[in-house]
Amino acid sequence: TTSTTTTTKMSDSEEYEYEYEDDGSDEDNDNAIVNNGSDDDDNNSDEDMEDNFEYTDEEEEADDAEVALENAYYNAKGLRDSNESTPTEILEAFQKVVDLEKQHVEDHEEDNHNTNTTMWSYKARKQLVKYYLRIGDTPQMMKQYSLLLEIIASGTVSPNAIEKGINGMLERVSSLYQGTTFAPPPPPSRTPTTTKQQDPQVVARHIYDTTLQIFHPSQGTSPNERLWFKTNLKYGQLLYEMNETTKLQFVLRDLQQYQQQQDATTSMGGTHNINNNTSSSSTTTSSTNLMEIYALQIQLYSQQKDNKKLRQVFQKAMTVRGGIPHPRTLALIQELGGKMHMASREYEEATSTFFQAFKSYDEAGDPSRLRCLKYLVMASMLHASTINPFDSQEARPYRDDPEIVAMTNLVHAFHNNEIQKFESILKQNTSSSGRGGTGGGQPRRFMDDEFVREHVGDLLRTIRTQVLRRVIRPYTRISLQAIAQELNDIPLQDVENLLVSLILEGTLQGQIDQVQGVLLKTKEMGGVGSGTTPSTSSSDTNGNGGPSSSSSGTTSSTNNNNSSSSTTMTMMTRMRNNPTTSLSNNTNPKLQAMEELANALETLSTSIATTRMKEQHHHGASHHMRGIVH
Repeated sequence: TTSTTTTTKMSDSEEYEYEYEDDGSDEDNDNAIVNNGSDDDDNNSDEDMEDNFEYTDEEEEADDAEVALENAYYNAKGLRDSNESTPTEILEAFQKVVDLEKQHVEDHEEDNHNTNTTMWSYKARKQLVKYYLRIGDTPQMMKQYSLLLEIIASGTVSPNAIEKGINGMLERVSSLYQGTTFAPPPPPSRTPTTTKQQDPQVVARHIYDTTLQIFHPSQGTSPNERLWFKTNLKYGQLLYEMNETTKLQFVLRDLQQYQQQQDATTSMGGTHNINNNTSSSSTTTSSTNLMEIYALQIQLYSQQKDNKKLRQVFQKAMTVRGGIPHPRTLALIQELGGKMHMASREYEEATSTFFQAFKSYDEAGDPSRLRCLKYLVMASMLHASTINPFDSQEARPYRDDPEIVAMTNLVHAFHNNEIQKFESILKQNTSSSGRGGTGGGQPRRFMDDEFVREHVGDLLRTIRTQVLRRVIRPYTRISLQAIAQELNDIPLQDVENLLVSLILEGTLQGQIDQVQGVLLKTKEMGGVGSGTTPSTSSSDTNGNGGPSSSSSGTTSSTNNNNSSSSTTMTMMTRMRNNPTTSLSNNTNPKLQAMEELANALETLSTSIATTRMKEQHHHGASHHMRGIVH
């Protein structure tokens, strides 16, 4: 005969156990039907079933006191949920449960069958802690929590109930510091007139320190490695939010020492352990715990701006294998790693890391995925990538999200070199900066994010550089004023800074004439003819030195003609400077006509430039000049 136990879960985590015999009761039923027997046979079968079914929910041991305990507990919960009850009535009702069970235990000291003699006291103490926290009486809450831990230390509460209860308490304590609540406060009429509140940080530290002491694996009165480790992680996260780095470093030290001991135990046991499943499970748990520790360390070093240590820990975290960390933990590590790459201007690595973080947040269903998607788009633009991040399958569903649509428009303007639209979007999303949010249900502007604001300057520099290269590509000489106008009228000093950085990086070969405000591209000039400089315009000869230019409102057709014929003129200049390939010796009339046309265009260009430079000098006007190819 085998005994099967069925556990029925009631409200507030109560469990009732029923045991019955699996010795063929169904067979007796079938035999009774097949026999076509008399009523006696049926009665006998029923008696057999009653004999075989044993009621072992301790009804034999239950007495009036136990029933009174259960009723008292649920009556107290009913008062708590009632709008007509006063705080005093609620607190006295739960305290009555504790007093009743204490009396019940004293009356049954000689009875060895009471294995859960403090079950109702444990539940009542939990409710008292929650209620005192709810009404803001933190001294009483701390007192009741200490009494709750004493019940746990007695060893009469199941581990699952302990872990569930303690985790709930710690979350409520953390919410006290963060300014959130798990339940709405009671109405003013139900709130005690004399409540005592303490500093939330002091309360949180006291609760966590007391909890860690009792569950310490080697020194605690109720050792629980799993709960101690998880409590330490939560404590470390709370200390990080409190910006208590010194205390956080001690917590990290304890966690690392514990993990090293666990790894040593696992490695020693692995050499003699025949059960590979157990060894694999231990390795998985160890790797998972290690990732949790790394996540806490990375947050600390990121807050301290210590990129050297952050990089070391990040690289270690990325090499951990075999663990199954929560996607949110992995996303946090990758997000901070992406910020580390951004600080080092490693934009390609940052783009890849932010993308992995975005996918992890998305897998966890965490709203932080939108924040990380903004960082991904920003890193992609800083990398000057031609790939639109929103073309990926993972990011495509969010491109029209109210919080993301501004970034969608921004990256579109970036790829199309629409610098005016780009800067306009930045200004529109800067208007609410510093006000602590937009309010009114409006989507949060991306410039409200401090990390985004830190890199706006780099974003502007990147798109300006991108547009600048496009502007100067067809020219060998161009005025800085013309470049500034194409870059949305930025100051000339900013134009010079951009050109200097390109020249120093080696991506632009040229010189800047600061006196005349002209860029001379030596790459094209040095390539003309047999290493000689191109023919000099009359404006250079007269000592003006600047590019032949005109007012921006009157020279569009001339500039277009000069731009379209620049290739032909350059080719003709090469031919004239190289007699062996000169077109003049060729009898082809079409080629001769091309050479004559090129000469005429060059003469016309020089004449117009000279005339306008004289007019500018005569009138003393400061016009917006555009460069002309000579």
